[in-house]
Amino acid sequence: MTGGWVNSYPEDVKAIAAAGHDLGNHSQNHKEMSKLNTSEINEELMSVHNKVKELTGIEMTLFRPPYGDYDNDLIKAATALDYYTIQWSVDSLDWKDYGVDSIIKTVVNHKNLDSGAIILMHNGATYTADALESVITGLKNQGYEIVPISQLIHTGEFHMDHTGKQFAD
Repeated sequence: MTGGWVNSYPEDVKAIAAAGHDLGNHSQNHKEMSKLNTSEINEELMSVHNKVKELTGIEMTLFRPPYGDYDNDLIKAATALDYYTIQWSVDSLDWKDYGVDSIIKTVVNHKNLDSGAIILMHNGATYTADALESVITGLKNQGYEIVPISQLIHTGEFHMDHTGKQFAD
């Protein structure tokens, strides 16, 4: 969740939390985080963090950098704030607004779709909500189980490859 989204939809934030879903930080202003200094990174993360905590009582620990843009300094800063930085391995391309069928086909036929895949979708994209049920059904029909990212990621020592997938060290 970006700070703007949290500000615009506080009741949705509460509902998502109440339903038991993971809450993830996507920064206050959706900036290219690798271009920020540590102080600016901290502000981008903690601004959203504090708003969500005030609304839900939850201390978020998941962070996805906007645009997938990260470097070692960002990872270190996020880790110092008790955040696990996550990426994705399957991009739905929902942000390109190609349509419902495109999202479904892109996800369920993606070359990186495998056990442990993290699928990137956006809550504000035009066609995502309409595609979601068919994406979930298509994945389940292929034998996949949908789990929260907190149950999927490594939280000990790990590294990520170029696709965003984590590997335990």
